[in-house]
Amino acid sequence: MVSKTAQKTLELIFDFGSPNAYLTMRVLPDLLERTGAELVITPCLLGGIFKATGNKAPMVQYAEAPAKLAYENLEMRRFIARHDLTRFRFNPHFPINTLTIMRGAVVTADEGNLDDYVDAVNRAMWEEGLKMDDPEVIATFLTANGFDGPALLARTQEPAIKAKLVANTEAAVARGVFGIPTFFVGDEMFFGKDRLDQVEEALA
Repeated sequence: MVSKTAQKTLELIFDFGSPNAYLTMRVLPDLLERTGAELVITPCLLGGIFKATGNKAPMVQYAEAPAKLAYENLEMRRFIARHDLTRFRFNPHFPINTLTIMRGAVVTADEGNLDDYVDAVNRAMWEEGLKMDDPEVIATFLTANGFDGPALLARTQEPAIKAKLVANTEAAVARGVFGIPTFFVGDEMFFGKDRLDQVEEALA
């Protein structure tokens, strides 16, 4: 996914809890190839972003506006159809507390295999429908996908790992982030999978 010779950088503020983040990441490889950009994933905690900014998930925010919620769901279906994302399945355990798997993202960023981890856990969340806030499920899945599940889970409890995820989240909020997926091209911020055309223009 990442071009080693890229001269431009696309930063993605990311949490596994957002189905739109999953959908975005499935179409990003073509965009990165067209633009020659390098993807940098910044793990953050969506719940922390919501709490700090007063934002809410669409199903909560539009609970009393069913027409708006229905349209949000329509746009998601259109995006899935347009990009032929047939492997997507809405997780039956949603909403899932992503704290542990997001700390895992910080661990793998530290160890240099974040891309592989994100790809794997995205599949667990949004293709296989696993309950990825259950430590046993997490460890079993990670071990089956080339990671040392127990060792990775142990590292998620390290104070430095916990602090890094908090710091990433606070820094994102300070930059104006209110939801996920959010992109930065330099100092320019773009929110949501429906802004990818604008992201590509900025990279070009």
